[in-house]
Amino acid sequence: MKAARWMLGGCGLLLIAVGGRLLSVLPDPVGVVAWLGGALVLHDGVLAPLVLAVGMAVAAVPARGVVRGALLTGGALVLVTLPLLLRPGAPPNPSALPLPYGRNLAVVLGVLAVTALAVALARTGTGRRGRPRRGRAAGRVRRGR
Repeated sequence: MKAARWMLGGCGLLLIAVGGRLLSVLPDPVGVVAWLGGALVLHDGVLAPLVLAVGMAVAAVPARGVVRGALLTGGALVLVTLPLLLRPGAPPNPSALPLPYGRNLAVVLGVLAVTALAVALARTGTGRRGRPRRGRAAGRVRRGR
């Protein structure tokens, strides 16, 4: 186990050296470092607390697995589409981004929300949580840790 840690640490240091070398040959390394610092602050200061707060709010929802899945899917869709939505000006090649990404994102998020709501209502309506267990584990009593 100790040898694996040393090997992984060495690989990490090697990758840091490669990244530093690539950063040093850029025409504007300060701009790249500032952008990376801003991304770090945005992630740790805004995105992570927001995800934790939403996760805590969803914990009380009866169909929390469906809601979490829908939120995760919607968040991934927004993150993938965001660069296309925030791109300034018209694309150099009009055929590169020919679609209305804002409208399409809204449609896909709406379909995702309706589908998640339908699945959540179907699951809570059938009483999946209260069914008796079958098999070997039916007689066992679970105790807290």
